[in-house]
Amino acid sequence: MAAYKCIVVSNRLPVSVAKDETGALVFSPSSGGLATAMSSLGDGQAEKLWIGWPGIASDDLTSAEHSAITKKLRKFGCYPVFLTRSQINLFYEGYANDTIWPLFHYFQSRAFFKDEYLQAYKEVNLIYSKAVKRYAAEDCAIWVHDYHLMLLPNLIRAALPRASVGFFLHIPFPSSEIFRLLPNRRELLLGLLGADLIGFHVYDYARHFLSSTLRLLGLEARNGSLTIDGRMVKTDVFPIGIDYQKIVMQLSSNEVQCELKILDEHYKDRKIILSMDRLDYSKGILSRLQAFELFLKENPKYFKKISLIMIAVPSRTEVEAYKALRESIEKTVSRINGAYATVDWTPISYQFKNVPFEQILALQAKADVALVTPLRDGMNLVAKEYIAARQKCGGALILSEMAGAVDELPEALQINPNDTKSISRAIKQALTMPKSEQLQRMQAMQQRLSGYDVKRWAADFLEQLANAKNIQTKRNNKKLTASKRQKIVNDFANADRRILFLDYDGTLRSFVNSPDASKAMPSSSLLQILQKLAFCPNTDLCIVSGRPRDALDMWFKDLPLTLVAEHGAWTKLRSGWAKTPLDFAPHKRKLLPILRHYAERTPGALVEEKTCALVWHYRNVPTELAYVRNASLQHELQRLVADTDIGIYAGDKILEIKPRAIHKGNVVRELLKDSQADFVFAAGDDYTDESMFEVLPSSAHTVKVGSNSTCAHHQVNSVEAIRALLRSLVRCF
Repeated sequence: MAAYKCIVVSNRLPVSVAKDETGALVFSPSSGGLATAMSSLGDGQAEKLWIGWPGIASDDLTSAEHSAITKKLRKFGCYPVFLTRSQINLFYEGYANDTIWPLFHYFQSRAFFKDEYLQAYKEVNLIYSKAVKRYAAEDCAIWVHDYHLMLLPNLIRAALPRASVGFFLHIPFPSSEIFRLLPNRRELLLGLLGADLIGFHVYDYARHFLSSTLRLLGLEARNGSLTIDGRMVKTDVFPIGIDYQKIVMQLSSNEVQCELKILDEHYKDRKIILSMDRLDYSKGILSRLQAFELFLKENPKYFKKISLIMIAVPSRTEVEAYKALRESIEKTVSRINGAYATVDWTPISYQFKNVPFEQILALQAKADVALVTPLRDGMNLVAKEYIAARQKCGGALILSEMAGAVDELPEALQINPNDTKSISRAIKQALTMPKSEQLQRMQAMQQRLSGYDVKRWAADFLEQLANAKNIQTKRNNKKLTASKRQKIVNDFANADRRILFLDYDGTLRSFVNSPDASKAMPSSSLLQILQKLAFCPNTDLCIVSGRPRDALDMWFKDLPLTLVAEHGAWTKLRSGWAKTPLDFAPHKRKLLPILRHYAERTPGALVEEKTCALVWHYRNVPTELAYVRNASLQHELQRLVADTDIGIYAGDKILEIKPRAIHKGNVVRELLKDSQADFVFAAGDDYTDESMFEVLPSSAHTVKVGSNSTCAHHQVNSVEAIRALLRSLVRCF
């Protein structure tokens, strides 16, 4: 069985299977954008495999037909995932299209939350994961597509931890207020976070996703990246394109030219307004018809001079809501035509059918105006296809500001799809726009779309996936393995003189919910480790902490340690405590009232006063409120400390305000000057410890607790891992 280096996973395969009237299997390749994009990812069966459902229920197949389908699809580079009629109904029609689709398009009243839907969704995602595991090489790239498979990335991560996993969402990701309506919202987020890279069409969708992870999981993003379970998950924006060159080339084909002649003859004295969508409540078709009716009412001079060609592609024809939508559309079309049609003119030509590609392209090339007004749409490729089809002939695109494509097409006439008056005005503007302006707008959009087509989109995503994986690999290389740990132990045992610099909170002891020293006291087992280390021969032990000096005195007064408090503001050698000469008092008087005011307005927030620092603690503040308050507080503080030597630093659930000159690096550098140590060790967990790592010699052993980027040589995942390492050092004597 072949192991593939690149696997594409989607709900549907690019080849559909059906039975004709004789019962024979019929295979129909798709010409969709995703199929085109994937076809550009490399040749050869040993390199790439596409996994998905072939479009036919397994209940309708014999075992021989199963085998025949599998064998035939392998010639197309595909592997079928067979689903029963029940699974298709509950997973695809149910959870995917009756729960996720309406909710993610902001039609929450149409969303159904049924346990049987969710169970089928989980079941099918698991089936897909088993198919991926069967064919994937251990270090392959796996690209999962769309809302049908949102649990799959994490299932793949569990089965293939070394694989590169990408996920792309082809529909909008809603605001956190909408997303949190899902009963299993956390489960879906964790499913997606199994990926190394999560792609969205536009920035707003990525922003909504990150807002949801913050609010529901407490994960804060940095530069669009999240850290979970020691891994970095990157989010980015990749606006999907079209096969631009294919459209341009097909315009001159005999089939398209023949269709154009038919249209020229039928509409030779009229301008065409084209409306073409899949029949769906998210497309705003009824609002579009109402706007066209208003235009006719207000602009009678256009009677017999324009025609609206409306094509509704059948979708979910057995679902009652879609049947009702079709009926409403057809009644509205009939009413408008009944009110305005004449013997030789019908304002709306309505077609409810699948239209061949050549006819679609001819319609787009002929249409003077394209009316693309979805109430909500992930991208909308119809708008982009229309632009590609209008080569050197102008035209006007009326585009909903709720479509993802609007960010790339600022030259379009942008409208609010809920405002029929604005759509009517846009139709008039489009019909009266000078040809020179049409060409100028169209050429700008054409240049943009031709430079970032669907093939470029696919290559871009996979390139970023490889980059994300490389970063993760570099991080993995810093993991403190058993052999690296033994090297530290051996060097410690063989050294003539040793010095150790240890942070406290987050390194020697797990974080607590309060800065109160009594709640963060070291355990007896930790004190025992530190005592043994401190009494090791020729060994200097330094606790370098952000804690105030009274806390460190209380905890370690009986141990022969060097203590550093407030990140270096205070240092205690055998002669007692010495303070930095920097004076923070004037700044404290100005900043403390602001911090206290914010704490009063923020339940759970605390302000900690130190000699040379102020700390805003928000560990007990609800995640979303903390995010808002921190942004506001930082903005106000930055204004007050501008042009001073005071810095504002973001730590683990804290903001710390202190002089820039006070940091662990300075004090550690001074302590090293007086040391003859040939073994240097340091451990820490946050930004305050990076300055300490930076000043140590390259031969030093440095360890960071946590998975964030660091200049330390090694990383561990937990406080317990540091304690275990220190216990190993103690056992050397």
